[in-house]
Amino acid sequence: MTTPADDAPATPRRGRARGEQTRQLILETALRLFRERGYAETTMRAIAKEAGVAVGNAYYYFDSKEHLIQGFYDRSQASLRAAVAPVLESERDFAARLRATMHAGIDVNAPYHSFAATFFKTAAEPTSPLSPFSRESSPAREAAIGVFREVIDGSSAKLDPELRRELPELLWLGWMGVVLFWVYDQSPGQRRTRRLIDGAVPLIDRLVSLSRLRVLRPALRQILALIESIRRDD
Repeated sequence: MTTPADDAPATPRRGRARGEQTRQLILETALRLFRERGYAETTMRAIAKEAGVAVGNAYYYFDSKEHLIQGFYDRSQASLRAAVAPVLESERDFAARLRATMHAGIDVNAPYHSFAATFFKTAAEPTSPLSPFSRESSPAREAAIGVFREVIDGSSAKLDPELRRELPELLWLGWMGVVLFWVYDQSPGQRRTRRLIDGAVPLIDRLVSLSRLRVLRPALRQILALIESIRRDD
């Protein structure tokens, strides 16, 4: 026999589950409308109507369209981590791990390519909260850097210790360049972006391998010192 006390803990859990379902419904609806109508043309009122919730309810979960994009960033990182997990669990070669991660990143974002260019115009503004470098984007940014850290740490690559510390963020910065190329890539299936990844990864792998050569260490130290100097200025 159950008692009211036995049932009490379940109520908050059910409430949280329903709340998360509503939140995901609003996010999925927003992303669909972004694809169909474009980011700028989609309003919070339209999203709420399509989702079948009150406008106030939509604003309860997301303060603005910008916050919806932050939700998209977070979900994309979770999807990327899930997509690349089998490779990272089984593969030790650094180049293979990096290549798989970058291709998985393109796969995860492929459904949103149609509105990516319009959206990027907003995200490219230095003061925009949608910028991948903004304070608001820091959770998704750190999650992405964390994936590249997993790529490195689980590999058989032999790295200079100082480079190992900085490389995840450097790879993420390189990935941002790939994403920008992908945004404006109109080739079928964005195959030019795929070729860019396949061509760039061996070069990155080679540079990482060469970083352990004694003759290159002074130059490496200068580069890392420059990065640290820029970071302190921020």
